[in-house]
Amino acid sequence: MREGPAGPVCRAQRWRMPFLHGFRRITLEYQPLVDEILALLALQDAERQDALESHACLGSNGSQLSAMRQVLEREAHSPFYQEGVSYTLLKVTELGLVEAAEVLLEFGADLSFEDPVTYYTPLHIAVLRNQPDMVELLARHGADINRRDRIHESSPLDLASEEPERLPCLQRLLQLGADVNAADKTGKTALLHALLHCYCSSDVVQIHNTESIRLLLEGGADARATTEDGDTVFTYIIFLLGDIVLASTEEAEVQNRFCIRVMQLLMAHGANPSECPSLESFTYRCLQNFTCHFPLLRFLLESGAAYNCSLHGPSCWSGFQTVFDCLCSHVSILKDSSISTEVIQMGQTLLELMMASSQTIQLPSDFEVDVNSCRYHEEKIRTLFCSVKQLEHTPQALKHLCRVFIRQRLRPWPIDIKIKALPLPDRLKWYLLIDHAAVGHEDLSLTDDSPSPHSVVTVPPDSQQITALHPLSLQ
Repeated sequence: MREGPAGPVCRAQRWRMPFLHGFRRITLEYQPLVDEILALLALQDAERQDALESHACLGSNGSQLSAMRQVLEREAHSPFYQEGVSYTLLKVTELGLVEAAEVLLEFGADLSFEDPVTYYTPLHIAVLRNQPDMVELLARHGADINRRDRIHESSPLDLASEEPERLPCLQRLLQLGADVNAADKTGKTALLHALLHCYCSSDVVQIHNTESIRLLLEGGADARATTEDGDTVFTYIIFLLGDIVLASTEEAEVQNRFCIRVMQLLMAHGANPSECPSLESFTYRCLQNFTCHFPLLRFLLESGAAYNCSLHGPSCWSGFQTVFDCLCSHVSILKDSSISTEVIQMGQTLLELMMASSQTIQLPSDFEVDVNSCRYHEEKIRTLFCSVKQLEHTPQALKHLCRVFIRQRLRPWPIDIKIKALPLPDRLKWYLLIDHAAVGHEDLSLTDDSPSPHSVVTVPPDSQQITALHPLSLQ
């Protein structure tokens, strides 16, 4: 406790004083000048005037701007002129009044002036209010487009990336040369801001922020950016996976589509979803609960994501081990045998997708599966396990090698449309598609070596790489 001019001043009072001082200065020092200028522009209490449908028409005619110039010339030497004209710039920036802002800048408004309450500069406010023309005006007059605010450490690009409706400002900032990989003190870039906001939004509609993510990536954003806490582009999407498990069917479909689209963008720009550690690997987290994330897993594997740790191989984490563990876990607790049959079909499809992603199967050295706890399909799971285990040390069948080769040549995702367009018999299409839940699909198990009624694969003549396969025996 210390003695102030009017008595004791506690620590809490001293902490609040800068804010109170800011309010006092607005009210007692330069507010009269601000009010006079805003009145000339018909902006005083404009937000409460229901009759005004838009503020865009305000402060734009010649008489208003002329009157505004006269006031500024008259007050140019007043004690609080600089603060008054700069604070007025914040107000007209908020409403996107470009011509009025130009006049204020002409008469010395400070581009670095901070709002006494939020500490945002005019450029931050222009972005928050989605005023792209104002963003460009301020930048052309020398505003620092990479400046961070003092409270949240957010740059204008960070703010623009957080909301889908701010996409015009994001485009404009990138065109003006904003540093797309600039990071705050924790290492968070605009791309990570965009992904974090997608997860934090409680409104399912809000997660449609894919255009902002696309623009940032195409503008050079580093898809491998990592914060000081170790957060990556996958961290927030992994959090979203947990929400998908608890979401309604409709919400889960929306969120799954969003995740697929974002993953498609990230992987196209160098992001690796199969790195370690396992808990931070997007592929591994999807495998852990494949019944909820099956569409995502299919996309990942068909897009070339590794089914083991991409850095250390199966010794770190293995997709085969994870799928079998998940299969046994689900089948041991499910009471409905029809549902457990669907789970088995999904698991078998994933196993084949993993095998069809590479010519050589990689399994962990201690690969074992305990099927004793399985309530249903114990023999089926054991057969699947033995088939996979056997293939590790057995030369691959030619038909399998052909499937791997063709599917790899049909990338990028989605390859199912391309497979269906091939002039092949349906049985061969289903073998290439790997879809055990498809209508009319015969059960082609992992050990199916039965003769095919068609021994030759016919391929499109316009595909040079695949044409080199013709003719290929499937036996």
